[in-house]
Amino acid sequence: MRKAILFLLSSTLLTLGCKDFKAREEVTNKTSSGKEALEVKAEHPGKGLMERECLMCHNPKASEAQMIAPPMAMIKLHYLDSSTTKEQFTEALVHWLNDPEQESKIPNAVERFGNMPYIPYPEKVIEQIAAYMYDYEMDRPIWFANYLEHKQQGAENSLRNYKYTTTDNAEKRYANKGLAHALATKTQLGNSLIKAIKEVGAKGAVEFCKVKAIPLTDSISIMQNAVIQRVTDKPRNPDNEASAKELAHISFFREQMASDGSVEPIVELHDNEVNFYYPIITNTLCLQCHGTPNEHIEPETLAAIRNLYPADRAIGYGTNEIRGIWSINFETDSQ
Repeated sequence: MRKAILFLLSSTLLTLGCKDFKAREEVTNKTSSGKEALEVKAEHPGKGLMERECLMCHNPKASEAQMIAPPMAMIKLHYLDSSTTKEQFTEALVHWLNDPEQESKIPNAVERFGNMPYIPYPEKVIEQIAAYMYDYEMDRPIWFANYLEHKQQGAENSLRNYKYTTTDNAEKRYANKGLAHALATKTQLGNSLIKAIKEVGAKGAVEFCKVKAIPLTDSISIMQNAVIQRVTDKPRNPDNEASAKELAHISFFREQMASDGSVEPIVELHDNEVNFYYPIITNTLCLQCHGTPNEHIEPETLAAIRNLYPADRAIGYGTNEIRGIWSINFETDSQ
């Protein structure tokens, strides 16, 4: 079975997946009103991992119409009942994530969201996330009460007829698919980049990007059956130069960010093909190679950049800025 690779970039994933963590401790205290309150002494390691690695897709704040994957509360609802042990719950999640094309326990999930791409997380990471999900309540979307009511009224069979508030919208469906392709590529590139930085520092990561970034993206394109590119108006590698059309999309995304701080994918349907565009937004890790020289970029890293990319224009960024876009082409479902 062909497996894809999904990414949510986290500069701490590799270290968090390997270390032992002290479990979250809670102490009950009396407040001034006489009510009991919980004081959190140490946060459960699975909480941070789940927030970084899961919530971009499984966002509890998304409306039903904006969901691109089931919220974590829904996953827990269908994979955990009163007789399920923590070991059984963890085993089920590990099994699912190692083979996400198997039948889902969530009614209508594949029909509504499509198959979840394969995520190559270390088993230790999955175990920590599962432990947190088992022990603590998940944040619930505001619409979730209606879903629970529907479940209670007719049990599992009725959920197969549950109607989400959104209608079947091809543009939204392909937006979800495009995001999955982008995140899959980001996963592999990000994990490889983090490994390079850990082993040889930011200077060595520059050489990694020069030699391996585009070939790695191309190999993921083959696995995903899509044409996946990262393009920008300020390229480091000339092969990442945006076209006139892509430049217009970059400008549009920047206008969106400046307006309200949020962006929505651009989806263009042409005959049997989909063109998908979504911004690449900088974070702190990016600034080691794309920030301000001598402030974020170390002198030896800057020297390596100038040596490998004499015409480089990809510096001077701050965090939460649009550095470029994902430009992805794939076939419609009818193909």
